[in-house]
Amino acid sequence: MFVTNIISSLYDATLTVAYPQGCAVCDGSVESRFDGVACAACWGETRVFTARDTLCWKCGALALGSLAEERTEQVRCRRCDDAAFTAARACGLYQYALRAAIIELKRAPHVSQRLAQFMVETCRRPPLDRSTLIVPVPLHPEREKERGFNQAAVLARALSHRTRWPVAENCLVRIEHTERHRAGMDAQARRESVEAAFALLTPRTIEGESILLIDDVFTTGATISACAVVLRIAGAKEVLALTLARPLSQIAR
Repeated sequence: MFVTNIISSLYDATLTVAYPQGCAVCDGSVESRFDGVACAACWGETRVFTARDTLCWKCGALALGSLAEERTEQVRCRRCDDAAFTAARACGLYQYALRAAIIELKRAPHVSQRLAQFMVETCRRPPLDRSTLIVPVPLHPEREKERGFNQAAVLARALSHRTRWPVAENCLVRIEHTERHRAGMDAQARRESVEAAFALLTPRTIEGESILLIDDVFTTGATISACAVVLRIAGAKEVLALTLARPLSQIAR
């Protein structure tokens, strides 16, 4: 391991000199392949959730203050009470390096080692550690053809590779080409836009499983909840969700 780390460091140093890469956030440079499109300093400024953070137990909204570990399951923001998913977590806030990484992921199907590490760390904590099967949130075929890939499926493969949890990539499909969510669209409008957007092709695949839905950003939870309805009707034991980021728009109290 020590020799491997030395070789990797030398390789990074050589790449930095021969092919300097600018940070997508600041004027600095990226000195390690591990960091992807942002420099280590910008990653240091990005709010990433840890096991010490107090979150809404259901939707993962960041809470004010802290609680004893045995009371964390009591935290509720109340805004997510009607959501169909069991619990959702994000790796961090949609800002700085994490925002840049998500934007880049929509352009190129590559998951940096840092992003993959965040996903693994997040899904190893309760309640996501109960997951038994990974399912990416699908794009409509027209949009996937336009982009060339589904970024949620790219994330699902990267997580499956590191956790060895199986991934069911094509069991859930998007059957309605809904409008892209606009910045001014409220939670109710988002829910209505995706209510009947998904269908399940292979119900037996998910029967009795603790599904881990994967997507890039959790905004209101409308898309995750719409997927969860379909999965739970078909027999999923529970539906958990993991996203890379969420905006600081809701605080659990």
